[in-house]
Amino acid sequence: MKTIHRYLFIELLKIFSISVVFLTTIFLLEQMLYMSQMIANRGMTFLEGLKLMAFTCPVFLTISLPFSVLVASVALFNQICGDNEYVAMKTSGWSFFFLLRPVILFSVLAFLATNFVVFYATPWGTHSFRETIFNIVKNRAHIDIKPKTFNRDFQNLVLYANDKKAGNILIDVFVSDKSKEGDSTIILARQGIIIADPKTFKIKLQFQDGTVHDVTKDGKSYNILDFDRYERYLEIPDVERLKKKLTVRHKDISYGELVKKIAQDKAEGKNTDRDEVRLSKKFSIPFACLIFGVLGATLGIKSNRSGKSGGMIVSIFVVALYYITMIFSQNLGSHGLLNPIFSMWIPNIWVSVLTFYMVWKTVHETPFTVFTNCGNFFISGYEFFRNYYKRFTSGKKRPKASLPFKNIA
Repeated sequence: MKTIHRYLFIELLKIFSISVVFLTTIFLLEQMLYMSQMIANRGMTFLEGLKLMAFTCPVFLTISLPFSVLVASVALFNQICGDNEYVAMKTSGWSFFFLLRPVILFSVLAFLATNFVVFYATPWGTHSFRETIFNIVKNRAHIDIKPKTFNRDFQNLVLYANDKKAGNILIDVFVSDKSKEGDSTIILARQGIIIADPKTFKIKLQFQDGTVHDVTKDGKSYNILDFDRYERYLEIPDVERLKKKLTVRHKDISYGELVKKIAQDKAEGKNTDRDEVRLSKKFSIPFACLIFGVLGATLGIKSNRSGKSGGMIVSIFVVALYYITMIFSQNLGSHGLLNPIFSMWIPNIWVSVLTFYMVWKTVHETPFTVFTNCGNFFISGYEFFRNYYKRFTSGKKRPKASLPFKNIA
């Protein structure tokens, strides 16, 4: 690798690393706040909170990695143009494609890294996340149930135990169950055992040697049932809310499982559009790294006249439009209005067309009339509304200011 290529590659890596850390931290801020509340109020340990944050990171990396490639490329070429290094490089006979080699290499490495995150890290994070949540639920169920205390932590259920043994065995259990609207159920048992089911990720309370007293809403029916064993699943509101809050983005499964699911649903005659969209998305998102690297170089050269912030504004606009298009096409594909495989490649197609256009303009050093016209349009609109506001406000008479000391002699 030539010295100039090594220099450009190292600078790309520096900016890319800072961007990935910054963007991932921004995405995790909401989860950090909620984790701190759970640690302070609900007994979740700091280590458990760190584990959940680590398992959540792969999901956000699928967004921050492609975006960071664009940011790094824009910032680098904006910097070398601002310091007149690009002019000196061209004078030395180095063409734009020559300087683009480390960018292409870096984009390919980012492409491979994003593929690893999408196909391996995200499914691993999903499974590990569910296991950690399950352990939190199980441990909370053991800790929160205190003997000789009416426990109201469970949804629609009040639990009382006269004694507690071995962490998960309750003695002389009384339960008031109001999960059925209007009806009331009382459970009395000699013993209750808290059982964790790792397959279903649920917690259940198994009663032994007791009776169930069931009273209907109108009070006309009263039933008594004797049992040797009776089971009731526990529903913990705060933990359920934690699961819903943090697993919204953890619905991904591995590539093999998804392909198997699509084949099975097709054999059963079920609609597979949504799953096929998810399958296509696994390939389309990493591919964006290859496009963003080259596009960022052209945007960095073009936006040099607008200052260092100009390139960032343009890149943010491009990424926002990219993800808006992706969400829109994803919905169309999921509902069968577009081919589910093709729908997730629409954002990459228009960004590729834009990239080829920008590269052609950069190589031939022709003015970017499209961006100039767009800029003139926004400037003209701003001038129009500013003049209109001045005419509107100038027609109103302003009240004369009264001096508080005018009557003082």
